[in-house]
Amino acid sequence: MNRRKFITGTIGGTSLLAVSGFNNLYAWGQSNGDDKLPAILGGTKSHHDVWPDWPVWRSAYDEKVLEVLRSGVWSRAKVTAEFEQKWAELIGTKRCLSVVNGTNALIASVAQFNIGPGDEVIIPPYTFIATVQAVLMNGALPVFVDIDPKTFQIDPAKIEAKITARTKAIMPVHILGIPADMTRIMAIAKKHNLIVIEDACQAHLAEVNGKRVGSIGDAGCFSFQTSKNMPIGEGGAITSDNETFMDQCFSYHNLGHPYGTQVGSVSGGGIRVGSKIRFTEYQAAIGLVQLTNLEKETNTRWENAQYLSKKINGIHGISPATLYPETTKAVYHLYPLLYNKDKFKGLTRSQFLESLKAEGIPCSSGYTPLHTQPFIKAAFDSKLYQKVYDKKDLDYADFIEKNQCPMNDRICNEASIWLSQSLFLGNKSSMDNIANAIEKIQVNADKIVRKFKK
Repeated sequence: MNRRKFITGTIGGTSLLAVSGFNNLYAWGQSNGDDKLPAILGGTKSHHDVWPDWPVWRSAYDEKVLEVLRSGVWSRAKVTAEFEQKWAELIGTKRCLSVVNGTNALIASVAQFNIGPGDEVIIPPYTFIATVQAVLMNGALPVFVDIDPKTFQIDPAKIEAKITARTKAIMPVHILGIPADMTRIMAIAKKHNLIVIEDACQAHLAEVNGKRVGSIGDAGCFSFQTSKNMPIGEGGAITSDNETFMDQCFSYHNLGHPYGTQVGSVSGGGIRVGSKIRFTEYQAAIGLVQLTNLEKETNTRWENAQYLSKKINGIHGISPATLYPETTKAVYHLYPLLYNKDKFKGLTRSQFLESLKAEGIPCSSGYTPLHTQPFIKAAFDSKLYQKVYDKKDLDYADFIEKNQCPMNDRICNEASIWLSQSLFLGNKSSMDNIANAIEKIQVNADKIVRKFKK
C-alpha cells in the first residue's frame, strides 16, 4: 500500500469518523483500558473508532475563499504573493514561489540549478516517487544512497562513496516529517561543491538546530497535497535565499517570461524554456487560512509523538524512529515504527498490522522499494536517455547492482509500521491507547500466532 492509499483509505474511510459540523477539531474515542486480551482474540478494542478528521475545514474559513471567488481574479495575483511572503517568513528564507504541487517544485528546482542530461543526483530510496521523477524529468541520472534504518533517512556515511565527477547535487528527503542529518550532508556538499535541494514535501516546520528545513540547503521544496500537514488540496512551494535562482524559477513557472512580467501578458517573449505551473488565487486563500492553525497543530503532533515514543520505548520488538541529535523538531507527517517479528514470537508484520487495526488503530506498512520500480527502466529506454547516455550507463541490470539498498529493502519489506499524522492531533489518552494496543499484542503474540496458523 502506498502513502496516499493509506491516507485516503484509513483516514477517509470507516476507521475515522468525520467531524464536520463540530466546532472542535479534536474528537477521539476512549477505551475502558481494562481488557488485556487483544481485540483480534476477542478482547475489547484499545481505542474506539473516532480519530481527528483530516483535512479540516470550518465555516469560519469560507469568507476568505469566497472573497477571492467573487473578485473574479482567480489566476496568480496579490493573494498568491501574500501567501508566498508568509510562507517564506515562516520557513526563514528570503523568497518563496508557489507552484501547482510539490512534484513540480522539485522538477523546477532541479531544472533551474541547470541539472540535466549527463548529471547525477544523489537521493535516498525511502521516499515518494516524485523525488526520483524530478531527476528523471530533467534527464539526469538518480543515484541511490541507502538509508540509516534507525532514522529512515539517507545515511550520510554512505554518500561520499557514491560521488563521482558527474555528481551535481544531493537531494536529501526529510521523509515522514523527520529531518535528515543536514549537518553532515551540508558539510559533504561543501567539500565536493554540490548543490543541496531539500525535499521537505512532508516536513513543514521541522527543525534542525532551530532552523527550519527548506532554509538549510540551496533550496527547499514543499507539498500542500490534501494528506499533508499543511493541506490545500494540491499545491507546492520552492524556498531559497538565492535571488537569481528564484527569479529563474519564477520565469520557468510562468512560461519562460522574464521575472516581473505580469501574469497573463501576451506581449513580449520568453527568455527560457518554461512551463505553466502557477498557483491560483483561491489555492492561496485556502493556504492563508490553513496557516493560522499550522504551528499549533505542529506542536500538538510533536508533543504527542514524543509522549508516545516514551510510552513504547520499553516494549520489546518495536521502536520509534531515532532522531538525529541536531533535530529540534520532527513534525511526523507519518509516525514510523521499526518492527521485529522475532521479538513478537514470529508474528509477521502483516499479522501485527491486522492485530493493531483490530484494536482501533489505523496503520500501514509504508513504502515498497522504489529504486527497482519499472518507471526507471522506462526512462532509460526513452529517446532522450538513449541519445544522451552510453549503453553502459543505461544497462538496467548494472544500475540495479550499483544501487543496491539492503537497509531500505529490509525496512520496506518487513520492518516499517506507519501511523498517520492526524492520530497525533488527539490527546494523551489517545497515545496511551496506541501504546496499550501494542503492548497487548506483544504480550499475547504467541496466542495470536497460533490463531493465524489455524
